[in-house]
Amino acid sequence: MNRRLFVASSISAALAGCAPVSNALNNSAPVHNALGIAGNLNHLVIGTRGLAKLYPDSAITLDYPTNGNSTPSDATYQRLVQNRFADYRLPVDGLVDHPQTFDLRQLRALATLRETTRHDCVEGWSVVGKWTGVPLGAFLKLVRPKPSARYVVFHSFDRDQDGTPFYGSIDLHQAAHPQTQLALDLNGRPLDPGHGAPVRLWIPTQLGYKSTKWVHRIELVDSFKHIGGGSGGYWEDNGYEWYAGI
Repeated sequence: MNRRLFVASSISAALAGCAPVSNALNNSAPVHNALGIAGNLNHLVIGTRGLAKLYPDSAITLDYPTNGNSTPSDATYQRLVQNRFADYRLPVDGLVDHPQTFDLRQLRALATLRETTRHDCVEGWSVVGKWTGVPLGAFLKLVRPKPSARYVVFHSFDRDQDGTPFYGSIDLHQAAHPQTQLALDLNGRPLDPGHGAPVRLWIPTQLGYKSTKWVHRIELVDSFKHIGGGSGGYWEDNGYEWYAGI
């Protein structure tokens, strides 16, 4: 392994893979500076070539934890749950030449990616699941991003106890990774509400908090400074790293 990549991965693991983010290590400015450099290095060195390990079906975690927040209490989301997401629509807009809205039938017709990969949580645990969904890179080509588009923002139905909406983002480079997908199924079944139904982001090359659940809109932007707290995601606005490569 390239020594610089090894150092970058090791620093990332020390901060994000082995303990909750509220610990003293996470609050250390020097470590955050080092991790920022490491994240950029991993991003540049690995790019779209580094692939997450694939696992046999025998390794699948049958009791896959939900983790994170409770199912959204949003009234619109609850209505969708009651009608089994028959009325769900996913708009894709922003800096695109051809904004579109997709229903679940259309998304399922595009769901060509099925891989068994590991979910690494920032709290230090890991599980393995078989994810089926739409390859994000190919999906975004349908809306034709404008040359000025740099980031893909995933808006969630969920809100915290103060009413602050959840969202996440990745750049177009990460979106083009062949294992990044809009997930529809987990372990051979449609996602249930606890796991992010009906559509969630799944990025096996990054820590779990980057895989936004309950996606209701995808927006392409040139900057995320005007969204939420301006750090690129709900968790990032609360101190997590924007790039969480593993």
